[in-house]
Amino acid sequence: MSTAYKVKYFLNYVFLRMKSSLYCTSLPTPRTMENSTHFKVFRLAAYGNIGQLKYCYFAVVTVLYFAIILANALLIGVICIERSLHEPMYLFLCALFVNQLYGSTGLFPTLMFYLLSDTHDISLLYCYLQVYVLYTYALTEFSHLAVMSYDRYISICYPLQYNNIMTPKIICGLILLSCSSSSFLNIINISLSLRLQFCGNVLDRLYCDNYSVIKLACSNTTMTNIWGLVVTVVYLYCTIFPTIYSYVRILQICLKSSKETKQKAFNTCTPHIASLLNFSVGCLFVILQSRYETADLPPILRTILLVYFLICPPLFNPLMYGVRMVKIRQACKKVLGLYPKT
Repeated sequence: MSTAYKVKYFLNYVFLRMKSSLYCTSLPTPRTMENSTHFKVFRLAAYGNIGQLKYCYFAVVTVLYFAIILANALLIGVICIERSLHEPMYLFLCALFVNQLYGSTGLFPTLMFYLLSDTHDISLLYCYLQVYVLYTYALTEFSHLAVMSYDRYISICYPLQYNNIMTPKIICGLILLSCSSSSFLNIINISLSLRLQFCGNVLDRLYCDNYSVIKLACSNTTMTNIWGLVVTVVYLYCTIFPTIYSYVRILQICLKSSKETKQKAFNTCTPHIASLLNFSVGCLFVILQSRYETADLPPILRTILLVYFLICPPLFNPLMYGVRMVKIRQACKKVLGLYPKT
């Protein structure tokens, strides 16, 4: 064998070894492949194995859902039918009840289905759809409550200019702004989340929650987290702070006003304040469970706290406004034919 041939053989050998080594190091390890998996479904682990109790839970959830539909639909119908209720305050209430039906529908049908189902897998697409519905419901609820506080502020602090300020065009604009702004912000939020890759697919929830979904991501979530912080700050600035300002001004006016004005302000503002506190507490329960470990709490209590903001406000707000506000109560009796016969 010639020297030139030996050199050529040796160089080919070295080249093949280097190529083989380079090829082997470029192959992903099993662990890397596992981490980069793009899951198409999530598993809702909060349902667990409840056995025959699922039928009891299903019955309770069904009764609650139909009670929410009945109460909210009744007041929506009464406000639309009764011309005496075609005033800004009641139109804002009507928008609030519509939003509560919307939010409840984002949870209850899914909840009823998975209670009776043997599998608790939810597709990625439907999971993001549920996130969109529940988050738009929450942001729109805060917006409607802020608009209602502004309406009470104008009514009590500027009663003579009230009809000139709260025109039908302004009323429709405020309602549309509340709905469209929450939809726009959540479309961006969903768009940022759709690009994520996930290292796991088990959610310790009864429903899809954006924060829990993001925690499973193994891709960069910086933009999503920054956007969530921006949305939180914007909504605090545009809803909570104006509401606080409105009630501080209302309190200042009431302290200088007659007993009749104080009574009117108390009757119209109390249900709104109760609604705001009720919904804020429900949202606070969800935020605390997302940020802090709550494994020490009983599972049933954790579940109730998670769904509180989707059950209690839509259930109790119609009852509270129907009982506390005289014109709504009288209109309900008129529509339902409950006035005593003379």
